[in-house]
Amino acid sequence: MSKPHASPEHAASVRTYLEAQGLSHLRARKYGQLVIIESGPEADPIAHARLRRDTVHLWTLQFATHTGRWEKTGFRGLWQELLKLLTTAFPWTLPPLE
Repeated sequence: MSKPHASPEHAASVRTYLEAQGLSHLRARKYGQLVIIESGPEADPIAHARLRRDTVHLWTLQFATHTGRWEKTGFRGLWQELLKLLTTAFPWTLPPLE
């Protein structure tokens, strides 16, 4: 059985959460099972982190590396919990890089 995909509403909710945290330079977009958090120009985005939908309710958190790859963190939970973890425990992963 295939894993569930993220929905456009997930990306919109992530964007709303980030804006409420004062991180308006970030945007979120849906791509298959992922909600990718990025900044910079849309034609050449800078990836920061992504949430991967693992089950109907659970997601995993991954960080972009300096080489353009994705690093698994081992964190798994509700997307709201992972966003709070991302913004409170790992704020250095979200600065404007433009």
